[in-house]
Amino acid sequence: MSVIQRIRDKGAWIVFIIIALALIAFILQDGLYRKGSLFANTTTVGKVDGESIEKADFERKVEFIQQTNQQAANMPREQLMAGVWNLMVNEVLMNKEYKKLGVQVTGDEISNQLFGANPPQWLVQAFTDPNTGQFNMEQAKQQFNQLKKKKNDPQVNAIYEAYIQPTIDQTLQRKYQSLITGAAYIPKWMVEKMSADNNSIASVSYVFVPYNSVVDSTIKVSDDDINNYVNKHKNLFKQDEETRSVSYVAFDANPSSQDSAAVYKQLEEIKPEFVNTPTANVKTFVASKGSAIPYYDGYITKSTVQVPSADSILKLADGQVFGPYLDNTNYTLAKMISRRVMPDSVKCRHILIKTENQGQPVLPDSVAKKRIDSIVNAINHGASFDSMVQKFSDDPGSKATNGEYTFTAMQFGSISKEFAETIFYGKTGDKKTVKVENAAYGGYHYIEVLDQKKFEDAYQIAYVSKPIAVSAETDVTASNAASQFVAVSRDMKSFEQNAVKQGKPVLPATEIRENDANIGTLGESRTFVRWVYDNKLGAISEPTKINNRYIVAIITNINKEGLQNAATARPMVESIIRNEKKAKVIVDTKMKGNTLESYAQGAGASVQKADSISFQTPFVPAVGNEPKMVGAAFNKSLQGKVSSPIAGTTGVFAVKGESIGAKASMESNPASLKAQLENTLRSMIGYRSMASLRQAATVKDYRSKFY
Repeated sequence: MSVIQRIRDKGAWIVFIIIALALIAFILQDGLYRKGSLFANTTTVGKVDGESIEKADFERKVEFIQQTNQQAANMPREQLMAGVWNLMVNEVLMNKEYKKLGVQVTGDEISNQLFGANPPQWLVQAFTDPNTGQFNMEQAKQQFNQLKKKKNDPQVNAIYEAYIQPTIDQTLQRKYQSLITGAAYIPKWMVEKMSADNNSIASVSYVFVPYNSVVDSTIKVSDDDINNYVNKHKNLFKQDEETRSVSYVAFDANPSSQDSAAVYKQLEEIKPEFVNTPTANVKTFVASKGSAIPYYDGYITKSTVQVPSADSILKLADGQVFGPYLDNTNYTLAKMISRRVMPDSVKCRHILIKTENQGQPVLPDSVAKKRIDSIVNAINHGASFDSMVQKFSDDPGSKATNGEYTFTAMQFGSISKEFAETIFYGKTGDKKTVKVENAAYGGYHYIEVLDQKKFEDAYQIAYVSKPIAVSAETDVTASNAASQFVAVSRDMKSFEQNAVKQGKPVLPATEIRENDANIGTLGESRTFVRWVYDNKLGAISEPTKINNRYIVAIITNINKEGLQNAATARPMVESIIRNEKKAKVIVDTKMKGNTLESYAQGAGASVQKADSISFQTPFVPAVGNEPKMVGAAFNKSLQGKVSSPIAGTTGVFAVKGESIGAKASMESNPASLKAQLENTLRSMIGYRSMASLRQAATVKDYRSKFY
């Protein structure tokens, strides 16, 4: 019994060890599958020549730019993150270059950038006196001296990062660009030769056999052919990161006819209620129905009414409702509220006494009212309107024009309601004080209407609009159809066969990169891209909803970093290789002999002539862009002689040089040409310098592990 017991005890340990090893293997496999590791660095989103970009720094930069840049704030987050990644990579590379070359920006240079003859626009805006409209440089200097004493203040650091550091970076960049573009030089002999070449013209006789004389189907281009071509032209087919391709079928989950009918019926049912709603309650009614078009409490001129069925809507009597009618992807009801005549444009002037500025109180209401009344009284007793604007108006934007503005009817909705109604609904010569509720221009305005032009009919129209949305039933139907397709598709062959059976095209999505968020014409889906990179060649996805379609995809190509494989390179090189093979067929079977006449006879072609071929432009009349043929035309050794067959861009040529000359009228100024060439070279250097640094650097991008 003791022996049996020992075996059981040892067996239990063996089973325990086996289970433990299996669990560890499973966890490790899962980690590898997710392209990570239990021991991997979880804080680094990338490396540039060995220098790490940390996740915390990267995300802080993203948030900072999103908060301080209006354009960035409106970007999709994935697009913003891609931009920040490129920015941080460029910063690392450029800082290395600055250090290597000794490029620096001194304190005096920064001071000159900020407080010199051309201070940056952000500084001018921040320190412009609203009462005078003048930039107060002394105040700016004092403020910055105070900031220097608060180096550890987070707000000071934010100002430095948002404004000062970009100014330093721009100065460093200008110095660097000056260094590298200063190397641009075109020698005199090159200018003289290019000038002579550009003025050269030639005449030739030739025989041309086009590639389309050989049927495409007779020429096969294998993967080996493509790989050989790629290996011979490696620099053209190197890629810095892996790309993948998929083929997919799509199952539409767009609104059905039933969905459309349901929305139409809904609006038909509320139409009588809309008709009977009093004008005073229309705004509330529109809001209560969740209209996609909000209520607009104003008039629009006839020329600016740009909605479907506009003619029918404008003929409605007050209180009548038109619709439902189709407006893009909405069904809409339109109710005529009232109509009037109003100008298309208005010129006015005003004086503003603010009671608030960006939501912060400026003056008590009673004080502001007394001040505007005093100003109006002074004007009524002979004071200059212009002088009152300069002395008292709180609108710095109109001081330069003495308070004047010109507005069009299209701008009506962007102006404060009280202000807009005064200038558009009144008449020329009206003078009025109005109270405006507005965060930026809230307060009392004294307004004078100076001129009104182009009067036309205007209408106040209320809309109740509902989108034609996808119902749950429609969505489930599309999802189920996609799931059924997946269930019977297990490889590429069955995938394609099932697509044919269901009449669905198999569409490609190529060159998908690991950090992409958008997939060609499919749309945005970071989740789908992660699936593509988490799976193997030939894997078939579960249904994935992208916009209004359920996608089922199969991974068709994985092109690793380095030289492109045949599948990736084929679209770019297949036609080139096919033409090379066609050229061989044409030369071997059609172009026999050693004269133009014998070539023409063998190819069933004719001897043609081209005069005034330009060395500067490799274009042959009636043939096209043919640099090899043009090169042969200017080959002095072929003057009076016939070339061997030349495989060109569009076909095979044999050329006989007739003459080489020059047009005096084409002669250019060598000094002007030299300046033009050097300017072009400087521009290219400046444009390509960063691309060259990126190409020479070792950049490791790990963002896909985090996002």
